[in-house]
Amino acid sequence: MKARKIPSTDSIEELARFWDTHDLTDFEDQLEEVGNPVFERTSGTAVTVHLRPHEAKAVKQVAKTKRVREATLLRRWVIEKLRATSATAGRR
Repeated sequence: MKARKIPSTDSIEELARFWDTHDLTDFEDQLEEVGNPVFERTSGTAVTVHLRPHEAKAVKQVAKTKRVREATLLRRWVIEKLRATSATAGRR
């Protein structure tokens, strides 16, 4: 079964899954040429996290099951923890 429309999402993981199972030539009528870059790197700060081998392996396994990169998974976890911490701090 062919999808009728290219998904409208900013999720690289979702788009990758879509294009892994669809052929670009089936959507030629929906494509348009763009003159400027669509994807831009956002500025951020890299942080090195040292993990024990078994911890790194566990992160890799969880990331694989969620179909995301390990860095994406770790970033999500850090953001969740920061939000939970700031929510708790706001109740004091």
